[in-house]
Amino acid sequence: MSLGNDLRSEVGIILKTQWKTRKGNVVPEATEVQLGNDAVKLQGTVLYADLADSTGLVKGKPETFAAEVYKAFLVSACRIIRQNGGQITAFDGDRVMAVFVGDGPNTAAVKSGLQLKWAAKEILTPKIKEVYRESSYAVLHAVGIDACELFVARTGIRGSNDLVWVGKAANIAAKLCALRENPYATYITSEVFERLHDSVKLGGDPKQSMWEQRTWNGMSIYRSSWTWSLD
Repeated sequence: MSLGNDLRSEVGIILKTQWKTRKGNVVPEATEVQLGNDAVKLQGTVLYADLADSTGLVKGKPETFAAEVYKAFLVSACRIIRQNGGQITAFDGDRVMAVFVGDGPNTAAVKSGLQLKWAAKEILTPKIKEVYRESSYAVLHAVGIDACELFVARTGIRGSNDLVWVGKAANIAAKLCALRENPYATYITSEVFERLHDSVKLGGDPKQSMWEQRTWNGMSIYRSSWTWSLD
């Protein structure tokens, strides 16, 4: 049988097979979801963190330098996300996706975003300048965060597959982290903002809002230039 006929058969099965769904309250492992039309539904907060101008970094710098920046940024993001209870779900070049569930997932995700901004400013950029004394490179990035009910399925073929996260939060968070408005680095939707603890809403002395409300693609979002120290 030709590959074309194989695909016609497989696509037909996918489109005609009834879905089996179940409620979840933790981020599933890929092995816990079947390759067929099997899915887990759970309420989650999605975070995307994306390094700015990675194309320019690759074109304008030695490949070893670019790789080191990628690694340093992603290691920092992953360590911060995990410390705040998030689960790393995907990598795409210089971008990482994470999902937060359970108690206070919006606050935990936003805290991660604020801490990553601090790490970029206080650790990554100074360390790069310390090692590469003639470099003027500064680590800039953006974090996008949204929340919704997620439909988690497993996609791919045997031996090469992963989970896919279906829901507006994954799409919107990915688009928000593509915004480039330095010094703002954390972008969240109103759904996230309305569920935040005051600790990530208000800061300074006297207390003031850490967020600015904006309109983006016809929807209300919030952006912040604040940081949260890791020391």
